[in-house]
Amino acid sequence: MTNPNAVVSDTQSAIAMAITTAVNTSIYSQTVPNSPSNITLFSRNKFPKIVETAVTATGIGKNTGWVEAMRASSPTRNSSDDGEKKRVWIMKHPSALGVFEEIMSAAKFKQIIIFLDYDGTLSPIVENPDQAYMDPQMRETVKNVAKYFPTAIVSGRSIAKVYNFVRLSELYYAGSHGMDIKGPSSRKHQNGKQNVLCQPAKEFLQMMEEVYKILMEKTKGIVGANVENNKFCLSVHYRCVEEHSWNDLADRVKLVLKDYPKLKLTQGRMVLEIRPTIKWDKGNAIEFLLESLGYASSKDVLPIYIGDDRTDEDAFKVLRKRGQGFGILVSKTPKETEATYSLQEPFEVMHFLQHLVTWKRSILHNH
Repeated sequence: MTNPNAVVSDTQSAIAMAITTAVNTSIYSQTVPNSPSNITLFSRNKFPKIVETAVTATGIGKNTGWVEAMRASSPTRNSSDDGEKKRVWIMKHPSALGVFEEIMSAAKFKQIIIFLDYDGTLSPIVENPDQAYMDPQMRETVKNVAKYFPTAIVSGRSIAKVYNFVRLSELYYAGSHGMDIKGPSSRKHQNGKQNVLCQPAKEFLQMMEEVYKILMEKTKGIVGANVENNKFCLSVHYRCVEEHSWNDLADRVKLVLKDYPKLKLTQGRMVLEIRPTIKWDKGNAIEFLLESLGYASSKDVLPIYIGDDRTDEDAFKVLRKRGQGFGILVSKTPKETEATYSLQEPFEVMHFLQHLVTWKRSILHNH
């Protein structure tokens, strides 16, 4: 029996084998009823250690933790010991540009696979999420990367929205934090097959549309609040909301979710996110993509994941657990992270990717 929500064109591909196994464990957490498909592709023992909740019918609880988390994701305030903290942090998570040669020495004779977040990684964080445009030079850089390495965009946005920004058909796209995955129209690097498709939360689509409409209505009285429909994820942006209204906004969101126990509320970078309560995140998404590319069990692969948000930590953790590849956190300020290296901003990300292309070209030229 195959999973109707995950399809590939060739049943002999590695990912098809993964889909047809694991029929005894639900992708839901223990508190949520089982899915009719009753399939787990890549299960995890527990959710990431970030603020998250499935709101129950007994009440919405106090918002102290939520407001503190919302405040923590706002721009960092300078303090006298910031310089020392950053120096120590950089020693632990050195710049990927500064140790580029060291990184590439680990890549010899291995297939590099690139995973990239979008907002804050390929484009700057902006007040209006609909205007997070990609710089043309960054687009050209990513296009060049994809010529030499399998490349995927892994974003909290819907595939349609992130593709509209990136506009490169040769990439993989994993939208809604990996709950909507689609392969490119043509590929040169893969061992697997074309037309990769994965939608582990497909049955939630109607529910997400319903909750989106309710949230739009309930939050319209809060100046600056922006509710974004990302298909299998709803994002309530508060970057433009005055801090004194954050508690009210969190109250309204949690009150709506009180009637939807199959949805969970998580905290992102200046955003509250509503997702299905299933064991699936960006970490599962990159495992799925590695499987579909035919590198699930390969020793000759080096995945590199670059991201700036706490949701990217799930991907960093997967790479650490695999003992292959590494994560690069994009941040100007010290943060707790599972990433190995760091870059400060999208401009540095672009330079790192350009160095990667130059390195690959030199190898091809010498051979």
